Parts: sequence; structure tokens; C-alpha cells
Amino acid sequence: WLVVSDLCTILYMRDKLRKWREENFRNSEQIVDVGEELINEHASKLGDDIWIIYEQVMIAALDCSRDDLAWSCLQELKRQFPDSHRVKRLAGMRLEALERYEDANKLYDSILQDDPTNTAARKRKISILRAQGKSSEAIRELNEYLEQFVGDQEAWHELSELYINEHDYAKAAFCLEELMMTNPHNHLYCEQYGEVKYTQGGLENLELARKYFAQALKLNNRNMRALFGLYMSASHVAASPKVSAKVKKDNVKYAAWAASQISRAYQVRRVHELLVTE
Repeated sequence: WLVVSDLCTILYMRDKLRKWREENFRNSEQIVDVGEELINEHASKLGDDIWIIYEQVMIAALDCSRDDLAWSCLQELKRQFPDSHRVKRLAGMRLEALERYEDANKLYDSILQDDPTNTAARKRKISILRAQGKSSEAIRELNEYLEQFVGDQEAWHELSELYINEHDYAKAAFCLEELMMTNPHNHLYCEQYGEVKYTQGGLENLELARKYFAQALKLNNRNMRALFGLYMSASHVAASPKVSAKVKKDNVKYAAWAASQISRAYQVRRVHELLVTE
């Protein structure tokens, strides 16, 4: 019975890590909690799954400033895959976490010397520029990268964030438009595009923002940022002296609907909190 119980525990923990990995959850503390126990107690029973688990736990450990755990995972991966560029990149990420940026860059350069098409290493070098506050250089490098790898959605999203940080909202909007063209059903891109247009201001941008907040809610009716965005943009359009009576009336209606949904969501959350505490 104890053997069966242990096996069930191992399978449950392994599958939980796999689910988080496949769904790109960045719940680093939970990954460390589950992964560290799995590695320490059951590594020999995981077969080839152990290697991807080492990688997943190492990245989470870096997020949690657990260099001891990250180092032990890295050593196991190095022993198994001594010439792997992927493992070298993980070693570079550890150096980044320790703010040894020059050493990390040298490691990524060595990867790129062996394999100039290694996109992961190029993007890590850009991440270092961001960490050092060199936004202009990071933007330049990302633009050059996207000229070669135009389909890299993660890079487009990172570039949009950099432009937002630089208050260059027109270029940020362009990046998000590229993302929405290839991911029309991603509610987060619609919501973020709405936020950029709202920030740009002006009646035309506010109306466009309202439409994209509404589209984000259509794709995911639990997106609270989109709901707030719909309320704010519709309210501003309704208050504009430039709009017709019909447009004003319609936007008052949209804002009222959004306000009622926000109120309802908070009431549901409050009831849930009360039930949990009782």
C-alpha cells in the first residue's frame, strides 16, 4: 500500500509540474515547493522526465532567489548534457540573476558563435540590456531581431512593453497590432491595445479603446482590466462635447453596464471572502 501511495504522490506532483509548464504559469514559489520535494525525494523514479523538471525548477528557483537550488539543478543538467547550448543558456540566466551581466554576455556570445541562429541566446542578451536600464539599446536590438524573426510573438510583446515604458505609444500600438493579427482571439492583446489607445487620448483613440476593451470582454468576460477600461473610455466619450446625442446616449449605456458588472464582481468576491473566513 505504501508503494502504491508513493507512486500516486509522484505522479500527481509530476503532472502538476507538467500542467504548469504547458500552460506557462509563472507561479515560481509553488513550482519550487513541489519541484524541490520531487527532486530530493523521488528523482530516481522519474525517468527522463527528471531533466525537464530540473530545468523548470531551476528557472523558478532563480525567480525566488534560491541560488542553492538553481545551482544544484544546473549541475545535474551539466553532467547529463555537457555540450548543450540550452544548458549553457540556463547557466547564463543564473549569472544574470547574480547580476554578473558581463559573464552572462560572454556565455551567450559563445553560444552564438557556435550557432548564430540561436534565438534564445539573442533574446537573453536583450534581457540583459533591459535589466541594466539600457532601453534604447534594447529597442534597437529587438527591432533588428524582429527583422529576421518576424513571427516571434514574445519579442513583439516585449518590444511593445519597452515602447510603453518610453511613452512611445504609437509604436507600442503597432507592436500590439502585429500580435492581434496573428492572435485575434487573445483577450490580453486586445485589452493592452485598448489601454495604449486610452493613454494616447483624443476622441478617436478613446472610441477605439472602448471597442477593443469590449472585444477583450467578448473573448474573456472575467477580464477586470478590460471592464474598467470599458467603463473609463465610454465615460470619457460620453462626456465629450464633440459627440452627437446618440453617441453620448450609447456610451452612457455602455458605461452604466460596465459599472454594474464591476459592482457585481466585487459583491461576488466579497461573499466568497466571507464564506472562506467563516
